[in-house]
Amino acid sequence: MNATVDGVIRVAADEKIDADVHHGGVLEVAYTPAQLARLRAFHEAELAYGEDDRTLQGARETAERIRVAGAVGSSWTPHGARLHPVKLVKGLAAAVEALGVTVHESTPVTEIKPKHAITPYGTVHAPYVLRCAEGFTASLKGQRRTWLPMNSSMIATVPLPADVWETIGWAGRETLGDMAHAYMYAQRTADDRIALGGRGVPYHFGSRTDNDGRTQPATVDALREILVRFFPQLTGVRIAHAWSGVLGAPRDWCATVTLDRATGLTTLPWVNHRVRTGEPEPLRWLGVHGMYATYRAADHKELRSHTADAPRRARLADRLSGRGA
Repeated sequence: MNATVDGVIRVAADEKIDADVHHGGVLEVAYTPAQLARLRAFHEAELAYGEDDRTLQGARETAERIRVAGAVGSSWTPHGARLHPVKLVKGLAAAVEALGVTVHESTPVTEIKPKHAITPYGTVHAPYVLRCAEGFTASLKGQRRTWLPMNSSMIATVPLPADVWETIGWAGRETLGDMAHAYMYAQRTADDRIALGGRGVPYHFGSRTDNDGRTQPATVDALREILVRFFPQLTGVRIAHAWSGVLGAPRDWCATVTLDRATGLTTLPWVNHRVRTGEPEPLRWLGVHGMYATYRAADHKELRSHTADAPRRARLADRLSGRGA
């Protein structure tokens, strides 16, 4: 799986796709005692899977990479890279078209049956059909409860000047995450912005999905609050862009693929993993929004209490979501 990162980078280079690729790894930071306890457990679990080039760092070593306010530790892995997804997908489309492949766009698939993909313009027959619709799986006939379409939102600052970057660090341009229950993720972009994301309105009733990218002002404010929490010197910095997208979340938060016997992928933990469907409405809406409200409240308590124990409400949310199963 880690080699996949190298594979993407290699293909982009071979096909001369300029996708703003930077192989800086992934840095997960902790800034409360409870987060630090989760970070250490996460780090040990990754080592148990064989990732022996991952490193655990204290506050001083973390600050040498990036100066996140109050950071008490971090875990870094080299197996991650920053890239521009639209530039990558456009470059890949051009590469396969140059090989004579026809790419059909504006052709929605409304239903998938064994060896058939049904569209408004006809049915496509194929030995294998890959359903790679992520959160939009809910729009397919019979699939409304298969995946939770979870909204994820991002903001991007204006390009930051060199003197500001001197106070932040981040010279390695690692992709960045934290160990909060309602976690964030961020990157330093090729043009020296900070792009930062997290959950806004996590879920729409009835598994509805947006497709215009609009982001509610309250979500922008919440993401700005995280940005300033990490980097207080950015108070007042202008947010140049905000957008939202949708991703697919299994009911138990565990990835799964069905087995293609030709590949030989028979031992990875997500092969043929059985995921139960989500609850009917309104239980699904209430569950998702209740879960994230509980996680946010737990994060707030951890910031105030400075205890190393996760709040009971967070453990309850873990059990409800399936993460604690």
